[in-house]
Amino acid sequence: MRLDDRRATPPGRSGRRVDAVRVAAVLTGVAVAVVGGWWLGWLLALPAVVASDRLLRRIEPPATRRDRLRSEADLPLAVDLLAAAMRAGAPLDRSVLAVAEAIDGPLAERLGRAGRTLRLGGGHEEAWAHLGRVPGADRLAAAAARSASSGATLAGALARLADDLRADRGVAAEAAARRSGVLIVLPLGLCFLPAFLLAGLVPVVVAVLGDVL
Repeated sequence: MRLDDRRATPPGRSGRRVDAVRVAAVLTGVAVAVVGGWWLGWLLALPAVVASDRLLRRIEPPATRRDRLRSEADLPLAVDLLAAAMRAGAPLDRSVLAVAEAIDGPLAERLGRAGRTLRLGGGHEEAWAHLGRVPGADRLAAAAARSASSGATLAGALARLADDLRADRGVAAEAAARRSGVLIVLPLGLCFLPAFLLAGLVPVVVAVLGDVL
């Protein structure tokens, strides 16, 4: 190791970032081993580590969830603005950059990277990959790719896509409202059941036991 490398790396640090998910999975395996006993615990420890690691990595961090939800909410407006810019005669790369400047938030950053990629001559697949896993972004990328390969007008397809995205958001919101109505029954039941037992059933049982005894 050179002297510069030793100075750049603080003592006691290897430069690697600790994987919190893996640490939590290992701790889960240790807990299973301790609770389960010597033979059974250590037999179940490894499957517990693997299962915990996979389950924890599927949990979406709160910041990522907020960015995804905001990008999903902003996407129909962005597609509308993109269609308007292209109707005005602007090329696709300039239209994408103009939309990125007009809106705010994480979707604007993603669109800015996509527009710069297109301006530098990158392919559509490379450019639209910057949108990541924003719901509906794959349909935007597919419409742009079809327009580039067939020469069809992209503005009309984007206007229809914006309407479809708004309709999908309305259906998703209605489904979420229905699910919340169903899910709220469980905590209400858990709250009312003990009260029902204490106020209705327990006095009857006490009275019956008093008569019998």
